[in-house]
Amino acid sequence: MNGTLMAKETREVSDTLVRQLNRNEKVIAQLVAKVGESRPSLIYMIGRGSSDHAGVFAKYLFETTLGIPVCHAALSLSSIYNKALHLENALVFVISQSGGSNDIIAQTEMAKQAGAIVVGLINNEDAELRHIVDFFIPLSAGPELAVAATKSYIAALSALIHIAAKLSDNVQLFDDLRTAPKRLKEELEQPSLITIDAFASLERCVVLGRGFGYAIAREMALKIKEVCAIQAEAFSSAEFSHGPFALLNNPLSILNVLIYDESKQSHEDRLAIIKSSGGELMSTLKTAPDLHPAVQCLVIMQRFYLDIESISLALGMNPDSPEGLKKVTKTI
Repeated sequence: MNGTLMAKETREVSDTLVRQLNRNEKVIAQLVAKVGESRPSLIYMIGRGSSDHAGVFAKYLFETTLGIPVCHAALSLSSIYNKALHLENALVFVISQSGGSNDIIAQTEMAKQAGAIVVGLINNEDAELRHIVDFFIPLSAGPELAVAATKSYIAALSALIHIAAKLSDNVQLFDDLRTAPKRLKEELEQPSLITIDAFASLERCVVLGRGFGYAIAREMALKIKEVCAIQAEAFSSAEFSHGPFALLNNPLSILNVLIYDESKQSHEDRLAIIKSSGGELMSTLKTAPDLHPAVQCLVIMQRFYLDIESISLALGMNPDSPEGLKKVTKTI
């Protein structure tokens, strides 16, 4: 077992989810009752970095389970432009590990003043943000000391799944979520899916997924940049077939994220075309197909975090404290 904080915190995810599920049942039931009364017509996501990527996951999750459109906040709207939005019939989620960034706070205050139902998925339980939101959903990840977020990101996905399952009365989705801690523990003993062999001389790569796979591909690309200092960009495999396809005019390595759902065949068809046009497949990240696609993402992300931490070390880097980065970045 590696001794880094990143590896240690990733291995704590299963226990985090057990605490979270037990702790949040009551407040999520209250939220469900409130949403049932107000029947919001829009879901609005607030977050930066890994938390913003959790918001992309939420878009696929809520739009597939609830049929409510989901959009993302432009955080400078409140903190720099001093503008307000009409969010009277919106359900707003703010996702934050620290809950301390000024632009996140400003956007949350704006949404609250506009009359939205505001839900905070926050890990730092002493954060000012906790006292602004209408419903506080603790991520329950405990202290996260490594600069690269791992357990707080997976905890955010888990909390979103819990909320979506209850709002949509999807018993199967919730049952799959309850099995997640056990599946995550089992995954700790599985072999790596990506290794240093693919990264040793790598200068750039793309991470391709579709649907839920694209949502978590964004987080993977960020972590490759953060802890390996390698240029990585995430694309939907469908979107890559447009303008980004020109990247194949030069050698290009591809990390594939495969989710077993309705998007699988289309994604694999596009990937075959990309490979035949010169794309070099590094590896495929996937898990067993018996879980809901949203819950598959939890297992895939834990495996990815463990693998990329090992690769960072093999490259001679410190994944706990990448050069030039801080755990909490306060922006306006």
